[in-house]
Parts: sequence; structure tokens; C-alpha cells
Amino acid sequence: MRAAPSTWSLRARLTVLASVLIAVALAVGALVLSAVVSGGRVAALDEIARDRALLVARLASSDQVPDVLPVSEPGEVVQLLGPAGDVLASSATASRTLPVLPADELGTLRAEAVAADGVRVVGTDRSAYDTAARVAVVPVADGTTAVASVPLQEVEGVVRALRVSLAVVVPLLTLVAAGVIWAVLGRALSPVEELRRSADAIARSGGPGVLPVPRADDELGALARTLNAMLDSLQAAAARQRSFVADAAHELRSPVAALRASIEVARLHPAAYPGDELAAELEDEVRRLQALVDDLLVLARIGARPVVDEDLGLAALAHEVVAVSGGRATGEAGRPPVAVSVVVEGEATARGDRAAVGRILRNLVDNAVRHAASQVRVTAGPGILVVDDDGPGIDAADRERVFERFTRLDEARERDAGGTGLGLAIARETAREHGDDVVLGDSPLGGLRAEVRLSRS
Repeated sequence: MRAAPSTWSLRARLTVLASVLIAVALAVGALVLSAVVSGGRVAALDEIARDRALLVARLASSDQVPDVLPVSEPGEVVQLLGPAGDVLASSATASRTLPVLPADELGTLRAEAVAADGVRVVGTDRSAYDTAARVAVVPVADGTTAVASVPLQEVEGVVRALRVSLAVVVPLLTLVAAGVIWAVLGRALSPVEELRRSADAIARSGGPGVLPVPRADDELGALARTLNAMLDSLQAAAARQRSFVADAAHELRSPVAALRASIEVARLHPAAYPGDELAAELEDEVRRLQALVDDLLVLARIGARPVVDEDLGLAALAHEVVAVSGGRATGEAGRPPVAVSVVVEGEATARGDRAAVGRILRNLVDNAVRHAASQVRVTAGPGILVVDDDGPGIDAADRERVFERFTRLDEARERDAGGTGLGLAIARETAREHGDDVVLGDSPLGGLRAEVRLSRS
């Protein structure tokens, strides 16, 4: 079952996601801040209680205990308690009869203080003067105990006020951040929406078009340029396809019309059109039609399968192609045979698809044989195959045009000499599909040179 598409826009989803992350971060920050403030304030109170208890213990050890023990913090209580927990001296903030701690807790803390190098500071809820306080206990040598207590009411009030303020600030900051993010995303995504509207308009019109390119040279600008290049490629491919279909229809119509005319003539004049002559005529047209269909199928398969990359022995491949053609070939009727030879120069190796490179070389050899006067030479070298002939050659101005599909120059207009008009197109398109190329030039034999430039192994 397919999941239902989200009804939220990308802008809304990003805003919500960013806002949630900000809210979580602010909440965690608020908790950390509260803990830091609380911990810092409690540590300060612990230091005050410890110093006060140590001062009273020193006074007791030197027998200099004043009638009223000194205090400085609001709510601070200081007492000097006897071995039985009775009050020996007290600050003005405490009773002279009610000890700050009950006897059982005092005994426990005194024992812990002895084990902790003479001072023990803890939090307690059993203080006689406050529900929650920090208490420092310092044992004195004669069995007495100095006790200092600082209430936590102030700390709790500060932390409570901080948490209440943060509970208001965090949602407010989250809302402000969400508004800013919404506005920023709207501005950032506006070129994307413009691209979408333009693409939708092009899709509805079905015609050519150009997507707007943002002024900023960023990822969106690069995306727009890439999409425009893709549209140009698609438009060019569509134009080539329309041209190819029209040319293919025209080229297929000619042999079909010739076959039909021959059959009509033979049917209307059976005595004037012997069977063997009709068979020969039909055979030529069928062969031409078969060659044309085969070439069209080859063109249709270009780009339809993965590109193979393997080590190639170009010398062996050249000999194989020449051997298939019989080593010697014949051009037009009445022309002398054409000798096809192979020359190997250096380490003739490359990388590529053996079947594809063989098809390229075979098409070039067939084209050379068709136009050569007497000889064709195939040269295999490091990363290159060269086919030379001694034919009439091709003018420099026409050397790119002959790679267009169904192109035949004036010298090759006749059916037998011109072939299907797809051989060179197949050779170049196959080569470029594999990252290689076919170029034409002047041959030292006096005719045309065709070079296949391959990747080196």
C-alpha cells in the first residue's frame, strides 16, 4: 500500500522541523541554565556555611567563643552544641535552647565529618529553623560541635523565578524563530517555485521553453542551468527524432515502391518480365531494404545497453574485420577489385566494447571499399584505428555533414555506391556513446582517412 502524500508544503515541513529543533534546544538550554544557577548558588552557600562553622570551631578550640556568634547571611544560623546536643552558644538568629539539628542527625554528621577531614556539608530538611537548608558540621576536640546552617529559600526562589521566565521566553523565542524561518525559507524557495511554474507551463504547452535562472550563482542557479541544458538536449533529441522518422519513412518508401512497381510490371506483362529477371530485381531491392532495416535497428539500440569496458587487441580485431570482408572487395559493377590490407604499428591496444569497435571499423572499411579506386589500408596502433583509401575523398566542408543520418554526397547518390546513408552516422554515434570519436581527414593514399580514437588501455 502506498503511503498517502504529505499535504504540507516543503516550506511548512522545514519550518516545523526547524522550530521543533529550536524549541528542544532552548528547553534543554533552560534546564541546563537552571541547574547551573542552582548549583552555583548552592555551592556559594556551602562555602559560607563551611567558613562559618570552621570559624566557630577555631573560636571554641581557643576558648574565645563570644556570647553571640557572628552571622552575615539572611536566615543564617550558627550554634556551638555540646556532646549531648545541648546549645552552648548561638547566633542572634537562633535559640539558645533549640539545637539546629536533632541529636541523631547531628551524631551521624559529626561521625561523617571526622571521616571527611573535619568538615561535612550536606543538605537537610530537618533543620529546626528552615524546611530546607545547607548545614556545615565541624567537630571540636572536647566533644562539642560547631554547626552553621544557611536556608535554601532564596536559592529556590531565584530558580523558580528563572524557570517561570524561561517557560515564557522559550515559547516566545520559538514563535519568533518560526516566523523568521518561514520568511527566510519563502525567500530562499521562491526561485524553486518560479522554476516549477515555468516547467509546468512548458509541459502544458508541449513546446520549447527556457527556465528562469536565479541571479545568485548558487546551487539553484546551477540547477536551473542544468535543467535548461537538459531541455535543450531533449528539444534537440526530439528534433532529431522527427527528422529521423521523416528520413526513415522516405528511405523505406523508395525500396518498397520499387518492389511494388516490379511486381506490378511482372503481373501486367508476365511474358515481357521473365521470372529469373524478376527474382534478381526483387533480390536487389530486398537486400537494400534489409540493409536499411538492419542499420535502423543498430541506431535504435545505441544507448539502450550498458557500455562495456574491456582490454582490446586492435590488431586481431582489424584482421578479423578484414577477414570477414574477404580480404578483397568489389565496389560498383565494372570496377576492379579493391585490395584491403592491415598494418600494425606499435602496441595496438585500447579499452572499449569489442563488438562496438568492430562495428565501427566494419562500417568504415565498407565505406572505404565502396569509394576506393584500388586499395584500402587499415592501420592499428596504440589507442587508434585508421582506415585509408585511394578514392575521391571528401571536401573539408562536407566532412562533418557526412556523419548526419541518410546523408549522401553527390558522388554517392547512386544506390549501389551510396549504401543506406547510415554507415558513418552509426560509426560516430557508436564511438561517442563509448566516449570515443571518429574524425575524417586526408589520406596519404590520395583519398579519405577515417580515424577512430579510442581510450588507451
